[in-house]
Amino acid sequence: MPQIDWNDYACEGLYDELLAGPGTPRPAAKSLCEYLGSLAPKEVRDLKTAAEVAIQVMGITFTVYSDGDMIDRAWPFDIVPRIIPSDEWAQVEAGLKQRVKALNMFIDDLYNDQRIIKDGVFPAELLEQSVNFRQQCVGIHPPGGVWAHICGSDLVRDKDGTIYVLEDNLRIPSGVSYMLENRNVTKRVMPELFQTGRILPVDDYPAQLYDMLASMSPRQIAEPNIVVLTPGIYNSAYYEHAFLAQQMGVDLVEGSDLIVGTDDCVYMRTIDGLVHVDVIYRRVDDLFIDPEVFNPESALGVPGVMRAWRNGKVALCNAPGAGVADDKVVYAYVPEIIRYYLQAEPILPNVPSYLCMREDDRNYVLANLDKLVVKPANESGGYGMLVGPHSSAEEQAKFAELIKANPRNYMAQPTLSLSVTPTLTDDAVEPRHVDLRPFILSSANDTYVTTGGLTRVALVKGSLVVNSSQGGGSKDTWIVDISGQGS
Repeated sequence: MPQIDWNDYACEGLYDELLAGPGTPRPAAKSLCEYLGSLAPKEVRDLKTAAEVAIQVMGITFTVYSDGDMIDRAWPFDIVPRIIPSDEWAQVEAGLKQRVKALNMFIDDLYNDQRIIKDGVFPAELLEQSVNFRQQCVGIHPPGGVWAHICGSDLVRDKDGTIYVLEDNLRIPSGVSYMLENRNVTKRVMPELFQTGRILPVDDYPAQLYDMLASMSPRQIAEPNIVVLTPGIYNSAYYEHAFLAQQMGVDLVEGSDLIVGTDDCVYMRTIDGLVHVDVIYRRVDDLFIDPEVFNPESALGVPGVMRAWRNGKVALCNAPGAGVADDKVVYAYVPEIIRYYLQAEPILPNVPSYLCMREDDRNYVLANLDKLVVKPANESGGYGMLVGPHSSAEEQAKFAELIKANPRNYMAQPTLSLSVTPTLTDDAVEPRHVDLRPFILSSANDTYVTTGGLTRVALVKGSLVVNSSQGGGSKDTWIVDISGQGS
């Protein structure tokens, strides 16, 4: 590849995270762009190779499923980081804290008093249709009303620079291990860029996670016993389960390693006998966590663990049932949920969403089918969608009839132009689309947001697909203190 010349870097009609225009780095990215621009082509190739070698040596992998086979692949990584200035990040952090606080209040309310339904803010029929509402959790009130102790909210930036929340992952969010490993790899290959202290650190996450989990312990003891519950080595996120357990210095267990005693306490089987377990960071889905309550065929869970949790003998993170706030219909209500519980305006906006069950929204959607993406509320995987700008008049007419016949089942959103950031290709630096998943930890007394998050990048030119299993990759995310006072 030729030497990087930022004057030749073109990004038309999109927001670029590093450059305001050709040859014009944004203030937070100035040092990085100068550094990369000073490197000879061989030095850039050497950096890329060093990153690939580091990923292999460190054993950073992800699992893909293909034709019934499981394949471990090296983590796809691009060495050019994504940069966000610290003053902008402070606003994002405040918005994420606000959002997760309101969502936890919402979940707690749904399983208890249901005030938001009685007050007419959230429709009862939407709760009745929820596939993630767990009747077995009704009446439970976890300490501090926290159900989603760990949340991963996906953020996107539109072409005008606005950051939107695309979705909230409140069940078993994953990816934080790759955020941490991305930083480790970048420090290995470009250590000199970290000497000024302007790039804010991310390596406190395992300690923050441990402290949050420890604070959940039903027993008030100095060192509660915490375990990470994994479905096992065949799970696609097993690398992360093992990584986080190792980083926190806690045991990684499978369901067969745990037992619920006659006292309703949870114990771990060890060579020295049974050991009392206080907190379970579970990476097993709700429906498999307890065969006595959910799927009786499950071999992944722990019989009786729901009874232990309900009786306050063990803490579960995230709480079963937290996924009730994790679907795209509820998503459209989050601004109203924030206003209802916090009496405040949302700091971070949703992607504009129109629920066809609302008359005004339905009228707008029907009048703009050629401009919107219309989605059925209860389907996933891209089925049954209308992509307005690429649809025919006949298809639009068909969807108009579907919406009129069952307005509750449809919602619509505008198409967004995701922001881009410079990414190394085989022979140049080119813009590629990115999103961002920060992680929010919530305890009864505190909320912590990662400094940045996991940036996923669509490595294929023009693609919006950022998933690693479908050709996407990842970048280190730098929150840069442009005042120069970073730690």
